[in-house]
Amino acid sequence: MIDALEQAEAAVAACFDTPVWAARERDLVAALDAAHRIEQRLAAVKLALVRELDGRGTATAQGASSTAVWLRDRLRLGVGAGRRLVELAATLDAAATGVRDALASGLVDVAQVRVIADTVQTVHGTAGTEAADKAVGVLVDWATQFDAALLRRLGTRILDHVAPEIADAAAEAALRAHESRTARDRHITISEQTDGRLRLTGILDTEAAAALRAAIDPLTTPTGPDDTRSAGQRRHDALADVCRLALRTGELPERGANPAQVVVTTGYDALARQLGSGTLDTGLQLTPEAVRRLACDAAILPAVLGGAGQPLDVGRQRRLISGPLRRALVLRDRGCAFPGCDRPPRWCDGHHLRHWADGGDTSLDNAVLLCGHHHRHLHHGDWAVHLGGDGHPEFVPPAWLDPEQLPRRNHYHRRR
Repeated sequence: MIDALEQAEAAVAACFDTPVWAARERDLVAALDAAHRIEQRLAAVKLALVRELDGRGTATAQGASSTAVWLRDRLRLGVGAGRRLVELAATLDAAATGVRDALASGLVDVAQVRVIADTVQTVHGTAGTEAADKAVGVLVDWATQFDAALLRRLGTRILDHVAPEIADAAAEAALRAHESRTARDRHITISEQTDGRLRLTGILDTEAAAALRAAIDPLTTPTGPDDTRSAGQRRHDALADVCRLALRTGELPERGANPAQVVVTTGYDALARQLGSGTLDTGLQLTPEAVRRLACDAAILPAVLGGAGQPLDVGRQRRLISGPLRRALVLRDRGCAFPGCDRPPRWCDGHHLRHWADGGDTSLDNAVLLCGHHHRHLHHGDWAVHLGGDGHPEFVPPAWLDPEQLPRRNHYHRRR
């Protein structure tokens, strides 16, 4: 065996030294096909060697704790990769002869072998040996046409081809088992970090996953050419927008006889002068910019305290853009008014052009609809906003972006 492998290695080395630029295109394609077949055949040889070495206990005899660890040192693989190699070698060794022959002949690749072996094992347990033998031939034939991912999807209906009399019952049983498994495994873990942030981890069942994707996917697309957020940041902001929308509906269960709400406490002088910080009802701190931004939102109640700590305002409706005023604002702006943004009204907050802490009133002439991203952008950025002569919002870019600072408008929501 070693002589044959050394000859193969020399032949491969000779191929590598041959300039490919001089070859005809059809010869290049044929050479690629041949190289792929050889790669799969070598994979079959490699797996056979790994299986035999593992069975002989070579790794432990040479002082390694396992074959995977020995492969890490011998082949410079990660332990995880070595473990997967050992597992695949065992799977291939136990697989039907047709599966091993398909890999050795170069008809399938290693990823497809894993799929075929898993699928055949499932068929064997469901429909018996005869159906499993038929499944090998069908799956190998499919593997010559489809990659491993599509092969796995097709394999879910393999019984339609090899045991149609039990296919429907087996598919229903598999679906019920899947639903039971996903219901059992569903969970969300919320871990509070030392700085007040939360870490979310978990697994959603199929139904909840579909609902989450339907809710946040429309909000994860970039809002325009100025949106430099990463995909992960956009998903974060989309989830926050969905939560704000839920708060805005007023339909969440009450807690302690009060509707679900976020309370931010701050001193009036600090808020008016944009100094100091605010405190959430959970005890966590917010910057004054964040407090002023949250104070714009009708779904979040600003609790403003005077110098002696007495409550001056706890979310009075006249200071919040809600009810008829919000409906009028929606009719005027029709969505986020920031230039280039297509977010609909339901994802938007009402923003005071002149903040109420600075003496601004709560009126249609002092309000504009902004999505969560552009609401934050406006509070933290250098943009300015005012109403034009026709009563519609105009945004003035910072000088570094447009030296002439020409006002811009949103054209996505105009009436046709």
